Amino acid sequence: MTQVAPVLVRREGAVGVVTLNRSAKRNALDLTMRAAIAQAVTDLDDDAEVRAIVITGGESIFAAGADLNLLVDKGAQDVAELDLGGYWAPVANCRKPVIAAVSGFALGAGCELALMCDFVVADASARFGQPELAVGIMPGAGGTQRLVRAVGKQVASLMLLSGEPIGGDRAFQLGLVAELAGEGQVLARALELAMQAARMPPKAVAATRRVLRQGADLPLEAALALENREFLLLFDTADKTEGMRAFLDKRKPEFKGA
Repeated sequence: MTQVAPVLVRREGAVGVVTLNRSAKRNALDLTMRAAIAQAVTDLDDDAEVRAIVITGGESIFAAGADLNLLVDKGAQDVAELDLGGYWAPVANCRKPVIAAVSGFALGAGCELALMCDFVVADASARFGQPELAVGIMPGAGGTQRLVRAVGKQVASLMLLSGEPIGGDRAFQLGLVAELAGEGQVLARALELAMQAARMPPKAVAATRRVLRQGADLPLEAALALENREFLLLFDTADKTEGMRAFLDKRKPEFKGA
C-alpha cells in the first residue's frame, strides 16, 4: 500500500508552497503532519532561492484541528513531553513571509496555524474557530493570544467561550483575514501576493517583520524607537541604493539581499 505524504511541497519561482495532504481526515493535525509541516517550512526557510512561503489545505478545507486520537488518553505530563509547541516553532519563527491560503474549515489548531502566518487570504467558505472548550480543553498554541490581538476581546471571547466559528466575510471585516478572494481563487491570490513579497529586498522585509512582531506589544515610544533603528540600518544596505536608483531611473530594481 502506497503511503500518502502528509504534506506536499513545491516551488513557484521564489515562493514555496506547502499543501496539507490529509483530506480524508479533514487535514486533522496529528504528529506526523505537524512534523512534516515543520520540516517543510524549515527546508524552505533554509533555501536561499525561496523568499516567501504559502501554506494551504486545498480548495475545500484548511485544517479541522488537532487529531484527538493523539490527546484523548494523555495527561498533562504526557502532553508536555510531546512538546507540541516545538512543532510550530518553524512556522512562528520563520525568517521569510508566510501566508495562509484558507478555504473551508480552519478550526482549533488549524486556526492557530493560520494565525501564526504573517497574513491570511481566504474566501467566503472559510470558517475560523477555536472549539477546544467543547472537548474539555482550551487552545494551547496561540488560539487565545493571537486571536484576541487579531479580532479584539469581544469577538475572541465569543469564539472561545461559545465555540462559534466566524465565516470568511466576517473574518475579513474584523481583520483576521487580510484579503477575501473569490471562490476558487484563494491559492492563486495568495501566490500572487507571495510573489510580490518575494520581489521585495530581503533585508527590508526581515526588518519590517521584526518591527511588526516585536513592536506590537511595546509601548508606542519604544516601538517607534525600534522602527527608527531598523529604518536607519537599511540605509547601509546595497538594496536601498538599488531600489532608490531604480525608482529614479524608472526601471525595475534588482534586489540581491545585500
